Amino acid sequence: MFKETDKQFSYETSILREGAYINAPATNPESAPIYMTTAFNVEDLDDLYERYDEKGFCYNRNRNPNRSALIDLMTYTEGGEASIACGSGMAAIATTVISLVAGGDHILSDMTLYGETIEIFTDILEKYNVESTFVDFTDIEAVKAAIRPNTKLFYTETVSNPMITVPDLKTIADLAHENDAYLVVDNTFMTSVGAKPISFGADVVVNSLTKFANGHSDAVCGAATGKQELIDKIYHNQVLLGSQADPFTSWLVQRGMRTMELRVEKQMSNATKLAKALEKSPYVKKVYHPSLESHPQHELALKEFGSEYKCGGMLSIVLDDDKDKINAFMRKLNLAHYAMTLGGYRTTLSHPVSSSHYDMPEEERLKIGITFGMMRISVGIENPDELIEDFLQALEVFA
Repeated sequence: MFKETDKQFSYETSILREGAYINAPATNPESAPIYMTTAFNVEDLDDLYERYDEKGFCYNRNRNPNRSALIDLMTYTEGGEASIACGSGMAAIATTVISLVAGGDHILSDMTLYGETIEIFTDILEKYNVESTFVDFTDIEAVKAAIRPNTKLFYTETVSNPMITVPDLKTIADLAHENDAYLVVDNTFMTSVGAKPISFGADVVVNSLTKFANGHSDAVCGAATGKQELIDKIYHNQVLLGSQADPFTSWLVQRGMRTMELRVEKQMSNATKLAKALEKSPYVKKVYHPSLESHPQHELALKEFGSEYKCGGMLSIVLDDDKDKINAFMRKLNLAHYAMTLGGYRTTLSHPVSSSHYDMPEEERLKIGITFGMMRISVGIENPDELIEDFLQALEVFA
């Protein structure tokens, strides 16, 4: 029994000791306990050094059982060698990127990304003499033309936010490796249920677990998964930066991921059905979803994702640039609602111009194709026929 003694202590001391340790067997619970502790005690220095050797638990910023369990799950699902779990998707992206580049290096990035990822490259890394070039990663010749002798990192998303483009991951990975660079892929939109970028050659995969992986809109978390040697470098910086996920969030996300396949399969199927229906609406100018034959990377998407019903749970539509009608459309929806996130079990909308790409200059947004009338849709697990009917009736405000 840990720290047992017959010595009697005062009330003010005993109130700190009694019940501090669980001395009855409490192993293998059906649901993992939450280790809400900043540190783990050891008996003496020999015990401490043994804990170090076995990479056991000493201090929460370095390791925690709940975070380690989530790490094991992420490593398996993404097919990597190791992972880290972070306090947010942005923490995972930032910790990964700054661990793989240094002053004088060049990043070659897809031009269509989550807006704040772009800001990491432009607002932060440029201050430390890391240059970035943004090109259309669906144009392989443009990617080749932008490679420099000091290009150290290629960065893209499995499916871009919010244009829903699909890059050729295998070709881009080969280009990166031929030029002694790393490929980092954000797999948030697809999750490992829809795609495994490491299987196409990605060196590190980052995920905002806040989204589809957790799926319940109640936890903010992120992860990076990849080769052991790279994750070791990233982990070293994570400990110094303090970007780790907390125990309760790690527990929540791990719980959410147990049903990830069930949810995401349904969300992807629903998204395909909704995209096909919206493409027929006279009030929708354009629908972006890889399942559609009109999508420029439709054939590539089928190759990478396997089926038109596994092309992701995200789609974007383009409506008239009419704020009043967009507001009326949003108010008339009964099922979908506005949310500054995505990937939850309910269908949500967002307006990229007012959210994810709010800080991007209008000229740059329009060059990518992000108009005021674009709405990004994160599809949930509702009955698909009811979801389609709800969108179609709401779109009638554009008549």
